[in-house]
Amino acid sequence: MTGFAATDALAIVVLVLHAGVFGTLALNVWHTVRSRREDHADAARGLRVSVLVPARNEEANLARLLPSVLSQRDVDFELIVVDDASEDGTARVLAEHADSHLVAITSAGPPAGWVGKTHALHTAAAGATGDVFVFLDADAVLRDERALARLAGRWADHGGGGTALTGLPHYLDRGATLMLTGLVPFAVMAALPIPLVPRTTSPAVSALNGQIWAVGAADYRRLAPHAAHADEVLEDVMIGRYLKRSGLRLHFDDLQRDVAVRMYGSIGEAWRGFRKNAYLLGGGTPRRATLFFLLYSLVWVAPSLIWMTGPLGLASLATLVTAKTVVDRSQRFPLWMTLAAPLALALGAALQVDSALAHARGRVAWKGRSVG
Repeated sequence: MTGFAATDALAIVVLVLHAGVFGTLALNVWHTVRSRREDHADAARGLRVSVLVPARNEEANLARLLPSVLSQRDVDFELIVVDDASEDGTARVLAEHADSHLVAITSAGPPAGWVGKTHALHTAAAGATGDVFVFLDADAVLRDERALARLAGRWADHGGGGTALTGLPHYLDRGATLMLTGLVPFAVMAALPIPLVPRTTSPAVSALNGQIWAVGAADYRRLAPHAAHADEVLEDVMIGRYLKRSGLRLHFDDLQRDVAVRMYGSIGEAWRGFRKNAYLLGGGTPRRATLFFLLYSLVWVAPSLIWMTGPLGLASLATLVTAKTVVDRSQRFPLWMTLAAPLALALGAALQVDSALAHARGRVAWKGRSVG
């Protein structure tokens, strides 16, 4: 009887927390549907856009990204790609796509005190000539020939100077890999009240997705965000907070129509990639990471363990699956993703533990470099 009372109490706590999640989800779905319908391409007229891409060992990804950018129309643009001391065929792919819009820069790698991505983008921005900088990861693609015009126009319609634009792309990962990458939009949609991001000055209510974001050239040069966070592995989160502290309005939109990203080619690669960031996202210190893990496990793992203990436990699992369903449908993920929600969320908890251990042991590496 005591055991059942304890699990019932646990289920009630979970259900209360899930009620808060549903409030956030309702707000975010409303915002997502509204922003998805908007077409801002006409606002890009008269703007010059610099697309800035860091590339280390991105041979396969650049073969997809470069044609998608170089085929853009209805917008004046340049594409600057920094080859960050790649050890594969990155330089060859850049040469094969030689174009008047493309500027390829070869870097010997980051100097002391920098990580590769921040140094590459800082280098790209130094020679950029656009009015607005659009930062893209090399594993992204623009989804049609007017995507760049819509992105630049969206930034302009949000206010242009003094604002930054970011958001969620469409994720192209497949199979088991998608279970992990799908946790990214789930975390955003379930925890961040997106419509409040541009309406508050608090850096705590901010998010910047390093896969796709845009900022005015004048604001970038004034604030130098990559130089200010040269050694940050989680540079996008830190830059988002920095921009808000500096007075910029940060807009977080649904960008699935314009940008797609294939983050990882296998579940092993995905695990290694998220191992790099999970501990830092949890707070980056043992105390904060432990508290984050406990809260995450209570909200998203416990329902899968107590659902057979009674009606309240079953209800907590039902609300978990419902929340995952809402996010998965908004991201157009396949049905099996929702059915696999308990497993995916449990893997998220295991990943946090593995990431904390890897950081503690100094064994975090990415693209052949030690990080963290």
